Parts: sequence; C-alpha cells; structure tokens
Amino acid sequence: MPTLASILADHLSGHTAITDTVAACYARLRAHGDDAIFITLRSEAEVLDEAQRLQQEGPRGRRLWGVPIAVKDNIDVAGLPTTAACPAFAYTPTQDASVVARLRAEGALVIGKTNLDQFATGLNGTRSPYGTPRNVLRSDLVPGGSSSGSASAVAAGIVPVSLGTDTAGSGRVPAGLQNIVGLKPSVGLVPSAGVVPACRTLDCISVFALTVEDAWAILDVIAGFDPADPFSRALLLGRPGAAPQVIRLGVPRPAKRDFAGDALAEASFEAALERATALGAEIVPLDFTPFYETAQLLYDGPWVAERWLAIRDLHERDPESILPVIRQVIAGKPLPDAATAFAARYRLAELALAAKTAMQGVDALMVPTAPRPVTLAEMSADPIGANSVLGLYTNFVNLLDLCALALPASLAEDGTAAGVTLIAPAGQDAALAGFGRALHAASHLPLGATGLPMPVAPNWPASAKPDGIEIAVVGAHLSGMPLNGELTALGGSFVRATTTTADYRLYALPGGPPMRPGLVRVADGGGAVALEVWSLPPEGFGRFVAGIPAPLGIGTLALADGTRVKGFLCEAVATQGARDVTDFGGWRAFVTALAAQRASA
Repeated sequence: MPTLASILADHLSGHTAITDTVAACYARLRAHGDDAIFITLRSEAEVLDEAQRLQQEGPRGRRLWGVPIAVKDNIDVAGLPTTAACPAFAYTPTQDASVVARLRAEGALVIGKTNLDQFATGLNGTRSPYGTPRNVLRSDLVPGGSSSGSASAVAAGIVPVSLGTDTAGSGRVPAGLQNIVGLKPSVGLVPSAGVVPACRTLDCISVFALTVEDAWAILDVIAGFDPADPFSRALLLGRPGAAPQVIRLGVPRPAKRDFAGDALAEASFEAALERATALGAEIVPLDFTPFYETAQLLYDGPWVAERWLAIRDLHERDPESILPVIRQVIAGKPLPDAATAFAARYRLAELALAAKTAMQGVDALMVPTAPRPVTLAEMSADPIGANSVLGLYTNFVNLLDLCALALPASLAEDGTAAGVTLIAPAGQDAALAGFGRALHAASHLPLGATGLPMPVAPNWPASAKPDGIEIAVVGAHLSGMPLNGELTALGGSFVRATTTTADYRLYALPGGPPMRPGLVRVADGGGAVALEVWSLPPEGFGRFVAGIPAPLGIGTLALADGTRVKGFLCEAVATQGARDVTDFGGWRAFVTALAAQRASA
C-alpha cells in the first residue's frame, strides 16, 4: 500500500480511481493471509460501493478523499460491532466515535475493526480470543499491543494509516516492534467520545502510519476540542516546522538504560543517538528515576481501578467471559480505598514535579520504544512478566501528561525491529513531528514490511517552512489540473485541501483554454467552494502574483477551517454573463461533469 500522501495525490490527479485503491487494499489483505488482523471486516463490495459514491461526488475539499483506514475495535464505527476483543461485551453502535466521524467527513473509508489485547489491557497483542495478529517482520515475535491489528495492518501495507489507542504504550510499542510510526497525541487533544475506556483519564487515540507526514495528516483531522467529551482539552495543535538546527534531547544515563540483555537493541539505540546528533541534536544524559517510578504507578497504583470500572458490569455478571490474564491484571487484587487513591495522586504530583525539573533545559526526551522484542514463547511462559518488559519506556508518558512519537530506528539481520520514541510536554506535538520526520528520514529504512523506500521528497505540509506563504487555489492550479505545474515550478508544495466559508460563488469565466474560474464573496446566497492551500517561498509567491491576469487578483479568503489565507478573487463585474458553477461544490467537480457531458453528447 502506498503512503496516504501518494494515494491522495493519485486520487486528486485522476491517476487512480478510489475503487482501484480499495480493490488493491483487499487484494493485499488476501495475499497477506492473516485472519487475526481484523475482528470485523467490511465486505469488499460494500466498501467499493462507498468508494464509487465518493468518486462520483469528487473531492469537495476533503483532505482524505478515498483513503482507506482501519479502526481499533474499541472505537465505535456506526453499524459495526464494538467488541473490545470480548464477544460477551459486544454491542453495535448507532453513531461513530467523534474521531471516526471526523475522518469520514474528510472522505476516509473505514475497511474494518482491528484486533487488540482484550479491553486494551496489554502491550503484547496476544490477549485476544480472536487470535494473535502476526508480527509482519518475524512470525515468532509478538506484534505488540494492545493495538496489534491496527499496527499489523499498516506494517503489512494493507492500509496506509490506522487508529489505535494508547494508555500505557499501546500506540507506540506495536509501532516499534513492526517498523512503523506511532503517534500518541497529548492527552485530550483528540476527543475520546465513543471509545471503550481503559483508564478514562489517561486514554489517547493514537495513529499508526508509514511516515510521520501521514500520521500528522490524520492527527490534523481528528484533533480539536469536542464540547460533548468531558475529557477533551482545548489545546493548540500547531504546525510542524523544519527540524531546528539545535535541539536538546534528554536520554537515560547509560547506566540506567535497560535493553533486557539485547545487544542488538542497545546498538540500535546508540546508532539512533548518532543520527540525532548528526541532525544537530545535543544529547543530554538525565536521571530517569522519576520517570521509571511513575511507570510503576500505572499498574501498582489505583489507576487499575479505572480499568475495572470499564468492565465492572460484565465482570460482576459473567467473569468467565473475560480472559483469565485480563481478570488477573484488572481484578486480581483488592481495589484501593479512597485514602490509597489520594496517596497515589500525591505521589504522582511529586514525581511529576521531579520529572519536570529533570526536563528543564531539554526540548524533548528520546528513549527506546521498547527494551527489546519478545517472542510468543516467552509471552506464553510468562504473560505478565514478559508484558511488563515492553512497558518500561512507555508507562509513564500519559501519567505525566506528555505527548510522544514512536519512530523506526533499525531492522536487524535477524528480522527484528527496534524503535525510538520522542517525548515532550503536552501541546508540543508539532515540535515532535518536525524533528521526528527528519530523524525517521535519516534512518533510510523501508516503510514497514512493504519494501517501499523512504520517500525521497516527502509531501510535508508546506506551512512547516518558516518562510512559506500560503495561497489558496480554486481552479486550474489545483493538483492534477493544467496549471498546477506553475506552482511546483516556483517551489510550491501542497498543504491541505479544504473549502471556503459558505458565502462565496464560483463562476466559469469566458475564454481559455484553459477555462478559468472566478471566485466572488457575496453577502447572501453563497456556498462553500472546494480549494487547495499551497505554500510558496516569498520569491516564488511574488513571481506568481505578478503573472495573474485581470480580472483576477489576490485577496484574503475565509476558509471553513477558521483560517484566512491569500487566494484568487475575481472582480464582480467580470462575472456578468459567466456561468455560475457554485452548486458543483468546486472547480474539479464542474470540469469532471462537463467532460462527462461532452463525452455523452
């Protein structure tokens, strides 16, 4: 499966039909032959019908137009069962989780619901009555969990991106073990309404992808305050920038680094540190004691009671329907009393202060994603102990209100993968993505297990360039349209697809070829018009604007996403007698309809 960026570009240019992308997705799934990846898989015919409708509608500014995705089966998708990997718990929601609704509104196609450690409790991926998804790199290793199916689906190239969840590392460990990117946002940045909770105060929806750019494209859609979600936070997402010349990375002191005896994993981390240094990072050894102590609180403290709350009714009604290892973890010891819970909260506050002090003077932390890979045989012999090994560098992150980005670091000759994770305070998601993208690219690793090379020139959002000037285009300069080459020749790069606010009208001006659109803002009777935002370097922007012929000019456009950018506007007088094409929703849809009309004439 190509990357999200390349799929979207192919769809927008008309090079690939959405139905072809969907058919290729199902073909790869069949060829991979792992029935444990999905708990519920939509029929290919059903998804192809949806794809055909999307194709006929046109992009309409949708940022994920026709991109196939997979969703972890503790996140609601309307009409599909939510099981949390427990058949007795299953229910069929009538509405999408907030994140799924946002993805679908942008044109994403849900392929199915993926397997997980039951009730998202585990970091290994083997705790499911629906089987264990294969680690796509080596079948005798655990795939990582709890978001096992979501990670395996991306690593195998079945879908370019997927949703997981992350409470203790479930969105990072599977990425590290399968050579893909795992983005864990700041707690509350992405709404969790419609998600079966593990620890409701700590849960995050996470993103798996082949590249940082693709992961960010998904986060850019699903992030944002949700007034219906009591755990949603109004955090600024920001935009990733170019990697800074100097970044200070805090790492565990050598004596405190634990790779559980794996020399290859240790060498991989050292090599990643060298790559970071070559990119301009300064490595700062830190005392990680407060982080390690915080990690122990997650399962030894009262937060286990949150997990019990999520399954209390089922546990009291039908405890045997819950896997024994899950019962042992969640309900295997007495629940803490109120005094014990408060004491743990006080201890967490002390540790958070110590961690904040340790991080003063550094921009981010960098740790191994997991100490080492774990075999299926090890997990079977010691289900709790082997699982604990995987959480050493992950369990503290949400408790300390940090964001994280897991990145591939190496592929060893024995088929094992190792990863590193960048960690920063809440709200620094964009900064992590900026440096993380550079660090991932510097590894020169193939993408997942697809065999695809690292993109030479990734389609990074152009607004990441400090000197870039954004401009909105609505007509022949759109991706794949006749004049798009003028933008790329001037150093332009695609930022995002969106629409205007609903107070514009679009006209097909006389003359050409190529036909030219005229966009006019109106006081009433307008509509939303699809457009693309591109970024040009200042010199290129100046040259571009200088070549715009009358009656067109550059003004300020109001966009549906709340931003304002420079863009094409037309003198109102020039639209007299011109064809009003607003009802098509955008220039591309109008041109497509016109071509079809001419072909049938």
